[in-house]
Amino acid sequence: MAQDGSVHLRNATAGDAAEITRVFLASRAAALPGLRRVHSDEDTLAWITHVVLPGSRVWVAEGEAGELLGFASLDGGELDQLYLRPDALRQGVGTRLLERVKEASAGELSLYTFRRNYAARAFYERHGFVAVAYDDGSRNEEGEPDVLYRWTAVR
Repeated sequence: MAQDGSVHLRNATAGDAAEITRVFLASRAAALPGLRRVHSDEDTLAWITHVVLPGSRVWVAEGEAGELLGFASLDGGELDQLYLRPDALRQGVGTRLLERVKEASAGELSLYTFRRNYAARAFYERHGFVAVAYDDGSRNEEGEPDVLYRWTAVR
């Protein structure tokens, strides 16, 4: 598996949609067992293809053999997506993607993550994000309580 130094980041292309979708689905299934599925795999691919890729800045992380290890998307001032293959966790891939998003931001970011995604919450807190609001799940399709995080660059 790729370590931090062997990871290459690049801008995502339309041709990455299927692999990004696979990473998204696998990551959510591994991190949040029992999370209510509100869209089919086909609908998720359509959303990645027609909404995420054309509507935000998206980067992918690739290993030495060109395999897609993860992706992140920036939509205005929101880190909208950051997902890794389950076998790519704790190897610096998420940190590299998050650093790229921070560099591309205007010095401030917000993001939502599910409250019970303790690993993601710990990751964001290690990288300077602060929890600023807690929701009961009424704002997302899954009905899952979530947390709003914010990060501001140190100037």
